[in-house]
Formats: sequence, structure tokens, C-alpha cells
Amino acid sequence: MFKSEKTQFVESLVDSQVSRRAFAKKAMVAGALGVGASLIGPLAESQAQSITDVDILNFALNLEYLEAEFYTVVTTGRTITDVGIGVDGVGNQGPTTGGGVVSLDDRVMQVARNLANEEQMHVRLLRTALGSAAVAKPAINLAALGIGFGNFREFLILARAFEDVGVTAYLGAAPLIRDSQILATAASIALTEAQHSGVLRYLVYDRAVAVPQLDSLDVPPLGSPNGRLFNVDGQGLSPARTPGQVLAIVYANSASGTTSGGFFPGGFNGTIRSV
Repeated sequence: MFKSEKTQFVESLVDSQVSRRAFAKKAMVAGALGVGASLIGPLAESQAQSITDVDILNFALNLEYLEAEFYTVVTTGRTITDVGIGVDGVGNQGPTTGGGVVSLDDRVMQVARNLANEEQMHVRLLRTALGSAAVAKPAINLAALGIGFGNFREFLILARAFEDVGVTAYLGAAPLIRDSQILATAASIALTEAQHSGVLRYLVYDRAVAVPQLDSLDVPPLGSPNGRLFNVDGQGLSPARTPGQVLAIVYANSASGTTSGGFFPGGFNGTIRSV
């Protein structure tokens, strides 16, 4: 199975002989920047100082649980627990409900299977990095928006949303990285994630699927209202999202202080959990 540069980088961190804190600092970059795994945006200095590496990794893990469950259910009809991935840990462990196998053509199914494989690995890698500090998989409702599993169009709409949110979250995280070597690796990881997003955005355009705008920062794919082929603004730049803006999307509620809803009926586990 082909492994992306991001996955190889994370595996090298797991295998390296470094302290847990040194590992966490590096893994923050590798794990928190996945589709998947989409994480943190620009934070005020006081907020950034109060957020630890463990907090950031666990925020990533919540999102990786969601993405891994989505692609695994779409391609196999099973949950990540069914395929042997651990989901216990700190906080309230909950079931994954909703969804099922989607009828996809060979090309789209290949993309979905690759994404499922990557997201499952990200969950395993983050849980390994966090050890006993890893949060449990919270309750996830894949059918929260009533879309995603009815046909290939619904799948592409939801998958596109997950991947684009991941890229914008990475951009928000970049200013927090101080080590130039890690930043260079993170840039490479970001390019890999952008490729994932690009494939899905092109599939959306190629199959003439109209998608809704997620929020004021969202740039839908070409063919949708206010759409562009690439996820860039009027200056040709990718937008960035804060943790609250990411949570507003997955909770399907942008009201300040919201701590649950949408895909996460009981909210995230961990410190970063409020819009």
C-alpha cells in the first residue's frame, strides 16, 4: 500500500528515540495537519500559551475519528472499531451511528478507499503518540446533516467539505510552529493534504455536483455559486480557520459557546471543544 509523505513522517516519529514531549511537538505538526485531521487556527497569544501539545493532538484525534469513521463506513459499511482500531481513552466514549456503504464508480471508490486507509492510520498514530492521554472517540452521528451516503454526489459533497476544512485549519496552525525544520516538513505535509483536497474538488467539478458554502470563508468548487476550481480567495490565497470556526462547521452551529451538535452530539473530548 502506497504511503503518503505525511504518513511516512509520522511513522518515523513513532519509531524515533525521543522524549514524549519532543515527540508531541513534532507529532503536533504531523498529526494535527491531517484531513483529515484538521486542527487549529490562529490563536491569541494568551490562548496559545494555555494550550498544550496534548490538547492540540487530542483536538486532532477527535477530527480524525470523524474522518476515519466516514470513509470506513462509506467503503465497507463497518466502523473503525469493527476493523480493530482502538477508541477508548479519556472522556466520554460514544457510538458511531448513521451512514452505510455508498455506491461509487471505480475511480471515486479508489479515492475513498485510499482516504479511509490514511485516516485509519492517523487515528492509530495519534493514539500511539498520546498514550494514556488519548481521548476516547466521542459519540459521532454520521447522518447528522442528512447527507453523505445517498449517492456519489452526497459522498463528494461531504468529503470535499472535510478535506477543505483540513487545509484551511493547517494554514491556521502554521504560525504556531517555531522550529524551521519542522515547519519545512509541515509545508510538505500541507502540500500532500492540498492534493487530497484538489482531487475531490476536481471530482466535484467533473461530475457537475453543486455544493453548499460551509461558511463565509468557504470557497466551493467550480460549478457551485461563488465557486472556484481551487480553494483560494480573490487574491489567490488559501483561507485559514480558527478552532472555533472548525468546530462551528462540525457542530453545525456557529453560536459562540456551542459545545456539541452536528456530527458530535455530545461534543468533542478534550480541552478544545467550544465554538
